[in-house]
Amino acid sequence: MDVPGPERRLAAVLAADMVGFSRLMEVDEGGTLARLKTHRIELIDPAIAKNHGRIIKTTGDGLLVEFHSVVDAVLCAAEIQSRMGRRNADVPPPRWIQFRIGINLGDVIVDQNDIFGDGVNVAARMEALAEPGGICISSAVRDQLGERLDGVAFEDIGEQNVKNIARSIRVYRIRLEDGLASAPAGTTAAAKAAGKSKKPSIAVLPFANMSGDPEQEFFADGLTEDIITELSRFHDLLVISRNSTFVYKGKSVKVQDVGREFGVDYVIEGSVRKAGDRVRVTVQLIDAETDRHIWAERYDGELKDIFAIQDEMTRAIVATLPGRVEAATHDRANRKPTDNMAAYECVLAAKTLHHRSNREDNARALLLLERALELDANYAHAHAWKACVLGQRWVYSWCADRDATFQQVASELETALGLDDNDADVHRILAALNLNRDDHDKAAYHQERALALNPNYDLVVVQQGELLTWLGRPEEGIDWIKKAMRLNPYHPERFWSHLGRAYYCAEKYAEAAEAFSRISRPDHTHHAFLAGIFAQMGNAVAAGAHAAEVLKREPAFSVANHLSTQHYKRQVDRQRYEAGLLGAGLPA
Repeated sequence: MDVPGPERRLAAVLAADMVGFSRLMEVDEGGTLARLKTHRIELIDPAIAKNHGRIIKTTGDGLLVEFHSVVDAVLCAAEIQSRMGRRNADVPPPRWIQFRIGINLGDVIVDQNDIFGDGVNVAARMEALAEPGGICISSAVRDQLGERLDGVAFEDIGEQNVKNIARSIRVYRIRLEDGLASAPAGTTAAAKAAGKSKKPSIAVLPFANMSGDPEQEFFADGLTEDIITELSRFHDLLVISRNSTFVYKGKSVKVQDVGREFGVDYVIEGSVRKAGDRVRVTVQLIDAETDRHIWAERYDGELKDIFAIQDEMTRAIVATLPGRVEAATHDRANRKPTDNMAAYECVLAAKTLHHRSNREDNARALLLLERALELDANYAHAHAWKACVLGQRWVYSWCADRDATFQQVASELETALGLDDNDADVHRILAALNLNRDDHDKAAYHQERALALNPNYDLVVVQQGELLTWLGRPEEGIDWIKKAMRLNPYHPERFWSHLGRAYYCAEKYAEAAEAFSRISRPDHTHHAFLAGIFAQMGNAVAAGAHAAEVLKREPAFSVANHLSTQHYKRQVDRQRYEAGLLGAGLPA
């Protein structure tokens, strides 16, 4: 009896692989996976389905897809690469997610739900030859395509010898007319230009704790954060935010890699050794391009002199930068740091806990700040950070009485303002507080003060964009929000929400939808905006789907109640949003 052999068939095989997956995972594992998942759900899988493809297998950073037609395979690849190019347009180059795609037409062996053979191997080799964001195809695919696709050009890159294939293979690159299918010549230079600022730019890496005491980790972290804040006071210096640089905490890194990652000119490294009431701080300033040490210093002193040490380091660092950037004119002597070192340490520890953004650490941070204020009731920065921690508790509803907590935030800020009018965080939080009261004039005043005191603080900068949107100036708001994203390439996802609202207010609905699509875990308010966006675009199906998600997550939702949480100053902006929500079918 004849035993049937394995099933064979001719197939168009597409192999795709993500560029720099390991690097992105090392820097931001959770964020990278969330963004990759979003691209799969919103772009890649729908494009494959639309073009009649079948996903054979996936890996962490790649996939193998079978098509019955080379035309379908190429159209699918072109759509993915073009739309990924648009999705990367507003993302700092170090965070770009790009794919290489290879396509081959050849004989494959079918084994249950998998395919093997020469046709698959050649597709994988085509993918390896592609540029980031590009598509490479074999001559078999090129011959079958002929001239059937408009807007597609082919670049013959000749016969190529590839791994594990005995024969040479003729390879073609695909170029799309919009230039988005593959990375153009000079991509690296363009990325550097996009990542650089005209101002001298600097990243401060987390200072190493050399004390041998894990309990003192917060001291090193807090000192790093304070140096970032002090440097950020200088208008002529762009400083990368602590949220971005702290991804390198505890890791051995190359300065040149950090420079490329953040697009900065200089990197600061340092260490702290604390023993009893003595402290030793070492710091070095390094040219990020050449890895050359420009300046290094060691500071020894009693803990009570930590503020003087900090100011001395900051002045020395700025003095060595190209162009001798001019310091901000406000007098630092006007700021009033506490003389109580135990209170200072409590505030440093509380900041570290606050940044973890969970309920338990929020409660611990509040206890530490209350202890700091027991030690020094006139410590303005402690009052400001107590307001910030209480504000976090209010935002996430980690409190039994939200109204009482809101009043507590206001009371702490009033006290902090009376003690020190030169604390940027005081004015930042006061701006947010007054915006929630719909007092736009007071919000604008405190926002301007916060921006003047700390112009490179990403939370202040993004809030400037948010406020301008509420004031009816969304085009300016968009620019500020994008600047905040540049200052902090690892910014919170809520920055995309701010950008989406600004685009909606500017009636740029497609861009608004794109911004909201970057949010990996949208809540009912995000779905409400998306419902309004698609209603404004005339897409009733999508608008209805998002409206259904709103009601699923928040059954008591009403347009009137939702609008009461929005802070538009101009009636026309409020009416535009209301029209979108009602047009999507949400209950009035």
